[in-house]
Formats: sequence, C-alpha cells, structure tokens
Amino acid sequence: MSTDIVCPKCEVFNKVKDDNCWKCNRAITDEEKAIANRSDFEVEQKNNLPLEERNQILLNDAKNSGNWLSVPQELLEAEARKIKITTSYLIANATIAEEIDIITAEVVYGMNIFKDIFASVRDVVGGRSESVQNILKDSRKTVLLELRKEALSIGADAVISVDLDYQELSGGGKNGMIMLVASGTAVLLDK
Repeated sequence: MSTDIVCPKCEVFNKVKDDNCWKCNRAITDEEKAIANRSDFEVEQKNNLPLEERNQILLNDAKNSGNWLSVPQELLEAEARKIKITTSYLIANATIAEEIDIITAEVVYGMNIFKDIFASVRDVVGGRSESVQNILKDSRKTVLLELRKEALSIGADAVISVDLDYQELSGGGKNGMIMLVASGTAVLLDK
C-alpha cells in the first residue's frame, strides 16, 4: 500500500516514493515520508484485526474526531440506533448530566401519481389509505434514525423532548410531497 502525501504548499497529492512535489517542486521531507509509512503500517495492522475490533476502532476514531465519513453506513446506523429518544423530558432509569444542543432532522417524501389518485378515491368513499399510511410510517422511522445520527455526531447519549411535525408541501407541481421534521434536545447521561 502506498499512502499519499499532501503537499502543504500547493495541497496536491504525491506518492511516498516521490522526492519532490510534482506540481510546485517542493522537496518532500523524510519526516513526511516516515509519517506516511507509519500510517501505512497502522492501516495494515488494523486490517489484520478481527472485524469487530476494526469496527470499534473506526467508531472510536469517529467519536474522537467528529468525522463520521469513514464509518460504513450499516455500522453508523447500528451505532445510531443505540441512542435513546423520548418525547419526555426525562430518560427512564437515567440521569441527565448535560444538555448539549437542540438538534433537528428532516425528510421529504413524495407520493407518486397513482398513490395520489387512489388516496383521492379514499377521500370520496371513505376508509384508510394503506399507501399513505406506509409513507408516513416510513418517513417517521427515517427521520428518527436521522435524528439519532445527528445526536451521535455531536456525542450525545440520548435525545429528549422529541417533537415530530408533519407538513404537506404543495404548489409549484409539488402535490403529494410530505415533509417531516423531528426536533429534540441532545443530552449526555451520567454513566
């Protein structure tokens, strides 16, 4: 494996084996090469670990740096699902140590024209519209997962006082668009 070295002068990538930056001709120092090689060694060591340990290292690195981009989506969602959420201002069997911030998550779902037509028929004849109910259920699950991910990204253990607001977006050809906003207070719990 060959790690790239970013030139601090012109910010382009260079290979470890290069002596000078290909763009600005700045000399690549031995220290920069050593750091890049050490990074290669650390990556190789991590890759030889069992998957569970590699995932734990990824999560710890993300929690410490605040950068969640390198965490695979499945792992991120699994970790986010551990965040407790409630509409109450308390978490059962836990003590809130600190309120971090107010957080929000938003999703917008569109219903296709056929679902709109069948929903309109239901309006006239009465009854439940399963297709609309499924969209609302899916949007709720999605927005709550996004709220958990937002809480995770700022280091929270839970989200209290969660509120869900539904809004139909219309006009400009946006018939059948549903927006759902979830908001709450991200908190740290006593361990």
